[in-house]
Amino acid sequence: MFANPMRQQPVMVLQNNTKREQGKKAQLSNIKAARAVADVVRTTLGPSSMLKMLLDPMGGIVMTNDGNAILREIDVAHPAAKSMIELARAQDEEVGDGTTSVIVLAGQILQAAEIFIEKRVHPTVVVNAYFKAMEEILKITEELGVDIDVDSEEDIKKIVTSCIGTKFSHKWGDLIVDLAIKATRTVVRQSGKDVEIDLKRYAKVEKIPGGTIEECTVLDGVMFNKDITHGEMRRKIENPRIVLLDCPLEYKKGESMTNIEMSNEEDFKKALESEEEEVRKMCEHILRVKPDVVITEKGISDFCQHFLMKGNNITMIRRIRKTDNNRLARVCGATIAHRPEELQEEDVGTMSGLFEVKKIGDDYFTFITESKNPEACSILLRGASKDVLNEIERNLQDAMQVARSVIINPKLVPGGGALEMELANRLIKHSKEVEGLQQWPFKALATALEVIPRTLAQNCGGNVVRLMTELRAKHSKEDGIWYGIDGNKGTIANMKEIDIWDPVAVKLQTYKTAIESSCMLLRIDDVVSGMKKTKKQAAPQPEEDQPGPDEGHTFGDERDG
Repeated sequence: MFANPMRQQPVMVLQNNTKREQGKKAQLSNIKAARAVADVVRTTLGPSSMLKMLLDPMGGIVMTNDGNAILREIDVAHPAAKSMIELARAQDEEVGDGTTSVIVLAGQILQAAEIFIEKRVHPTVVVNAYFKAMEEILKITEELGVDIDVDSEEDIKKIVTSCIGTKFSHKWGDLIVDLAIKATRTVVRQSGKDVEIDLKRYAKVEKIPGGTIEECTVLDGVMFNKDITHGEMRRKIENPRIVLLDCPLEYKKGESMTNIEMSNEEDFKKALESEEEEVRKMCEHILRVKPDVVITEKGISDFCQHFLMKGNNITMIRRIRKTDNNRLARVCGATIAHRPEELQEEDVGTMSGLFEVKKIGDDYFTFITESKNPEACSILLRGASKDVLNEIERNLQDAMQVARSVIINPKLVPGGGALEMELANRLIKHSKEVEGLQQWPFKALATALEVIPRTLAQNCGGNVVRLMTELRAKHSKEDGIWYGIDGNKGTIANMKEIDIWDPVAVKLQTYKTAIESSCMLLRIDDVVSGMKKTKKQAAPQPEEDQPGPDEGHTFGDERDG
């Protein structure tokens, strides 16, 4: 509502049902919402963390202590809380680990700013102090980073074990660690100084309920949930010649409703013969390169199956996913052909040692393994139930992302809250050099970093006050940098001796994300939320305009199921 100074007549700019918060009230509301989100995941930090059980709208159950997985399932209304949940997603996509830390840290940093907002310190002063502190934090973290040898299996294992140590699957020891390292090393592609590790596309996790956790393995090849198209085809072929296609091996279908008018009874026969001739030509082009296995993303007609099987004994698989086909091309060295007539000898994949179709449970799975130099892989997970498998998959994805981060940026820093405590100690000393009012928010952010070791101490049931006092005393000495909280025993320990490490890439991303997002939320001084306009109902379509059952599905693949 705005008033005209001449007439003092109020002018309504916003609708009556609009809710508006301004200035200090909006900032304190955002801080409160951020703290509420941080409190949800606070108990899931560290090796002695608790699990959360969440029910999704479909009635399914999610049991996890992964910060991103928990917040992904929670439906929140407050805009600041939604922004906080986005942080966990961004952290997960960027480095895969540290999703809980980033939320807890962002909540604490905002809480540290609350006292300044209440005392009418301008948010810009607080934000500028936070950015100064962030520059200092990033510089110190880079300095403290310890270089490791990426080719050393022991060094990589050390860091991935630290990552898995806080997860549900740590009780299976080295199993998940070995899976993560093997899968990550398989998909590494190096050209000069550039390293490409695309885990999302080329390391596929296949979960099959049943069996035991010990049966989990990384295949030296790929597997996918498909069976052969005909029962008489070979189910096991050694050193197969594999042809990959992304076109249908059947007669051309019309893109939409196609009508053919026939005036003679011979016309129908001619149409069938021309279709048969077309398919026969395709088959002859394929037979030219003498394959043992033909795999296509589209359909295969019965006539084509008969022609390729009779006398040539070729095994066929149809309608595999595009992503599976791309992985398969990397594993067996084949080139995906778009038309059978374009096939050349060099397009045939010969790098795999074994093609086999096995039945596991109720489903048939195709395995193409024993590859000489695979650049893609499938990770086979077995477990008692779907809940266990889903949690192991989440843990494995985190471990693979950590291995990827370390290979790209091979630097480590001490874990267990040791780095945060050291940063807090150095920033408090540095705050004396900061001039003016900015000194206090700078110091407050330093104190906020202590939330990580404090939360670790709380979650393992230790005496928080005594542990934090001892830890501060250790870090005030020169050689105290390596001391942090041992989350399993609830005591102070030397992180170097017990091998608890964090990748520098994960820590840098955590601090950048937490501080930048806190600054963004502090700079909001007006929150306007109103009712959405109801959509006008669309006029009903006349019957002749309504799509038929086959329209919309223009491609043969869609129509044929």
